[in-house]
Amino acid sequence: MRINRFLAEQGVASRRGADEIVAAGRVTINGKVAQAGDKVTPSDVVALDGRELSHSVKYEYYLLNKPKGCVCTVSDERTERPRKTVMDFLPAGAGRVFPVGRLDYDTEGLLILTNDGALAYRLTAPQTEIPKTYLVKVEGSMTAVQLNRLREGVEIGKGVVTKKCRVNVIETDKSYTKLHVTLTEGKNHEVRRMFEVVGKPVQFLKRIKLGELTLRGLGRGECRKLSAEEVFYLQNL
Repeated sequence: MRINRFLAEQGVASRRGADEIVAAGRVTINGKVAQAGDKVTPSDVVALDGRELSHSVKYEYYLLNKPKGCVCTVSDERTERPRKTVMDFLPAGAGRVFPVGRLDYDTEGLLILTNDGALAYRLTAPQTEIPKTYLVKVEGSMTAVQLNRLREGVEIGKGVVTKKCRVNVIETDKSYTKLHVTLTEGKNHEVRRMFEVVGKPVQFLKRIKLGELTLRGLGRGECRKLSAEEVFYLQNL
């Protein structure tokens, strides 16, 4: 397998992060500095920062109800007054896992953490079109025109148009509207940018479902292991 996949399956980083680690010259294969695209066999000795990595992997899978006020990274890029990361909410004894995809600093909700690179890729690859549902709150009411624009797709950047999606109002009065929005893609800050286009900045945003996987029974900031049935479901979603 390619070196970036090997590192991802070791829980070192996502494939993209693994590419950056390799480019930085931190990985060796049989004592030689690895290059992007190098392949690894079970007989090769692979080391990261001089530490040999095992070819056997014990996969771990966690579900986190991410709170606001933390970043979806293994460590904060800010060196001064670093912020909390999602890793701070893992239970004691958790292995080296990484977040699958990202939620904004001020966004709450469902987040998978794992060292299973193949599953992480499947859940984030655009072509899989796995549905993700968000609870959205905006100020005031929304018109039928605004809702239909969101459903049909809006331009959120130069030449960047969102796919059709499901948008359902679940609660509304003169002061606010709550909606469920289900997307099958994951553009950067997509939900917030969509609502800004129709003149309704998001006040609250929470991911509540991935496929049919929910946060049921999991409080804000709580984390648990996924069951074998849930892992199987995600692998076949």
